[in-house]
Formats: sequence, C-alpha cells, structure tokens
Amino acid sequence: MSVVHPGARAFWLVEPGRGEIRPVELREPADGEVLVRAVVSGISRGTETIVFAGRVPPSQHDTMRAPFQEGDFPGPVKYGYLGVGVVEQGPDELRGRTVFCLHPHQTAYVVPAAAVVPVPDDVPPERAVLAGTLETAVNAVWDAAPLVGDRVAVVGAGMVGCCVARLIAGIPGTEVTLVDPEATRADVATALGVGFADPSAAAPGRDLVVHTSATEAGLRRSLELVAREGTVLDLSWYGDREVSIPLGEAFHSSRLTIRASQVGAVSPARRGSRSHRDRLALALELLRDPAFDVLLTGSSPFDELPIVLAELASGARPALCHTIRYEEGPR
Repeated sequence: MSVVHPGARAFWLVEPGRGEIRPVELREPADGEVLVRAVVSGISRGTETIVFAGRVPPSQHDTMRAPFQEGDFPGPVKYGYLGVGVVEQGPDELRGRTVFCLHPHQTAYVVPAAAVVPVPDDVPPERAVLAGTLETAVNAVWDAAPLVGDRVAVVGAGMVGCCVARLIAGIPGTEVTLVDPEATRADVATALGVGFADPSAAAPGRDLVVHTSATEAGLRRSLELVAREGTVLDLSWYGDREVSIPLGEAFHSSRLTIRASQVGAVSPARRGSRSHRDRLALALELLRDPAFDVLLTGSSPFDELPIVLAELASGARPALCHTIRYEEGPR
C-alpha cells in the first residue's frame, strides 16, 4: 500500500474526558476518491462535548455515529463532523478546491469524492466550518415552517439557535427573539439582526418557539412562551440525561405541541425533493452571509485540541464555535 501524507495525525477520544492525537496512515486515493488536506475544523460544542464526556446513551450509539467515525462510544473513538480542507488529489473538477466534509478532526484524509462539497469562492474557510450547523438549522426551519409575520422565540443562543434565528429573521414580517441567560449573547443577537431577552423577561404568546438550549429549564420556559395551540420545536440533544417537563398545568388545555427535529434525516417537508447533499450545499450557499462570522469565537492549533475539548466540556472555555487550525500539519 502506497502511503500518502506520512505525518498525518488525528484526534481520538481515548476514554471519556481524555483525548490524544495519534498518527494515521493514509493510502493513495482510488478512482472516485479524494485526498483532502485539512485547513480548519470546527467543534460542535453541544454534541462533541457530550461525546467527550462519555454521555452518549448505549441505545443511541448507532444513531449518533458520524459519517467517518472510527471506533465506538464511549471510546476509543474518532469523532467530529465540521471539516474544511483543500483537495490535493482527485478528479480534475475538485483538485485544488476548498471543500467541506463531515469528517473528524484530522490533518489529512481520503474519502469518496461524493462526500465533499465545494465551498463557494466568497465563503472563507473559517466560516465554512459552520456548514454542518447551518444545515441543522435549515432542516429545523423546514420542520417548523414559520409563516410571514410570525412571532418566534429561539430559546438557547448557541450555534444552532443562532443559525435558526438568523434564517427565520429573513422571512418578511417575522419578529425573532433569542432567549438566553448569558447577557453577552445580546451582542450576538444584534449582529444577527434579531432581538434578545433573558428567559425571565421573554415575551409570551409566541407563535413558534424553537428550543436549542439542551436544558430542562430551557424546555420548560419554551412551553411557557408558546401561544395557545402553538408548537415548541426541540432541537436539543440531552445525551443520557432525563428531562422532566410540565405536561399538566396548561399543556393540554392550550393544545400545545412539542415536536423533535434532528438533522440525521431530511425534513419530511423536503424529503421528496432534496437530498442530504442538496441540503449541505444550500447551507454553504447561505454562508455567503458575513453575519455568521459572529459565531466564530476562538481558534487554536490542532496540537491543542485535547486541552481545548476538555475545557469546552467543563465550561472553563466559553465559546460558540471554536475552530481548529491545521497550518502546521503535513503538506
């Protein structure tokens, strides 16, 4: 086997709470494959910190597998899915192109050409790492189907919540409010062109509430904010935590709906006309919007990834999307 990028390395979660960088042997790409040199990757703070902490329930081990994951939960496992790189070998139409790939954190990798999607020329690589998150938001908006003039609250101003808020704000006449207890997220909301409120001060009577905080308190507050016969769309993933919500009180008399949304399958509203690849390509096109840069809140070199993920998981490092740079990786 001919080996390319002899110095290639990947991040592995060795066991819950402890990661390390390991060498990787890469073979030459076959026909229909590409060799990608990583430029930057993003950390999905919600899902990846749950994985890092070993909190993926056994019943969800298969469901939560990433496209190019190696190993199994709780570890050792190679996990991640927000990668941007440059195609060094492959079909002529892709060679030299900057592409997005749902690949774990790794300095170089070989994948099928169909697994990479070109990044528009006017979308910087750092912003392009948000494609996986924005794809989740696109799917959620397809699920939620907000209407012109809707009053919408997005509870949880993390990566997904911010992306959902920005997309819905583009619908004429909508009134969108990000709801979060972290006061510094008010500036993020302003940059995204939406309102902001602390949970205690958020206005009730919302036609639609999108919940993304991954907390029981956030889901409970979402039910309090939605209007009679309204819908709470829950994008949060709670890992192995049990969540208690008040299904007594006004839940039944107000005829409320709680609906789950998850990116693993294309929304039923578009499943007949859009593929996973179509949805990801749309997300990359939407990232032409520079407003999304406000979500990029820190960057570290690849060698520091084990420490960075530990700090994100513990809450010691606040961030929306923290990116990992590979400029010192093999070329």
